[in-house]
Amino acid sequence: MISSILLAAAATVPATPEWTPKVAMIISISCLVAVLLTFKIEKPKVGPKMPALPLSVPAFIAAMAFGHVIGIGIVLGLTNIGRI
Repeated sequence: MISSILLAAAATVPATPEWTPKVAMIISISCLVAVLLTFKIEKPKVGPKMPALPLSVPAFIAAMAFGHVIGIGIVLGLTNIGRI
């Protein structure tokens, strides 16, 4: 049995956006910006190196994770105001 508090909270949750090319572009651009920001960190080349980029593997993974978090926030924000 579902609690009445959960049912009350479920009514206020905004709709989840569908995966579209617009959403993919937002996530991709935010990841690219995050990778470009890694050149501003103090030691981006500590650890195993990426074969094609002047970054280390940990810096690249951290940049991708940060880019996804920022991109998800942008997508959810734009969905909440009705732009997507």
